[in-house]
Amino acid sequence: MKFAAFLIVSLCGGLLLYATADLPAWGDPNSPAGTHLSPHYIEKALEETDVPNLVTAVLADYRGYDTMFETAVVFCAGLACLLLLRDYTRKKGSFYRHIPTGVVIHFKENRKNPPKSREFEHMDKEWVPYDLIMKTVCRILIPFIQLYALYVVAHGDFSPGGGFQGGVIFGSSLILLAISYNLRTVMDRIKERVLGFLCVLGVLVYTGIGVLCMIPGGNFLDYSKLAVFLPVDPGHVRALGMLGVEIGVGIAVMAVMVVIYVNIASEGRHDEGL
Repeated sequence: MKFAAFLIVSLCGGLLLYATADLPAWGDPNSPAGTHLSPHYIEKALEETDVPNLVTAVLADYRGYDTMFETAVVFCAGLACLLLLRDYTRKKGSFYRHIPTGVVIHFKENRKNPPKSREFEHMDKEWVPYDLIMKTVCRILIPFIQLYALYVVAHGDFSPGGGFQGGVIFGSSLILLAISYNLRTVMDRIKERVLGFLCVLGVLVYTGIGVLCMIPGGNFLDYSKLAVFLPVDPGHVRALGMLGVEIGVGIAVMAVMVVIYVNIASEGRHDEGL
């Protein structure tokens, strides 16, 4: 089975490398992209999309289909990680730390009533001592990181940023919480079902906006048709449509990033690890 998988990957990789021989040289000014597409994007992007950021105009408007499928690929990566790594088997025992004394107590699986007092902390096997400075600094920084992530998503049509960048920053803030505290703290704040729902929601927001554009008779992801639903300047409605899809991308990227980290760090158990 492993040999067959290796053979398939090798053949696909060889075909892809063979196809690169037909691509133009790197940075060739006479390539089709350099002689046709790039000048049009540079000269007409602001007029046609009403978005000052050329990168966002290309990714969310001219290449809207490509970006939508990239978001779907991100979702599939998170789904594959969940299906391959998620472990639903129960642990053989639970570990608790008596907070006043720091004594670690192991309770076997057959114990039905583990301690629920606030003096006991449910913990991992490899317990890391409490670090007041690290946890306090991270607790202060995380809200600002998340606020900046929202800014990057919302301001992507005017300056460098967008859904992919903002989603990664927001997801990093949750991973920082898991590293500074523990994985269980993150899972208590954002449940596994919520993460799965957000993964799907991000893709649905993107495709839903495209379908919404078709209701008045436009093409899929033709943001100009959203003027029927939004009481704004018709010239600015394309920018708002792109903002909507960027929000969907940000939600999907954030959720998938956390799903991948949680399953890798805990070996799919969602109870131990960083």
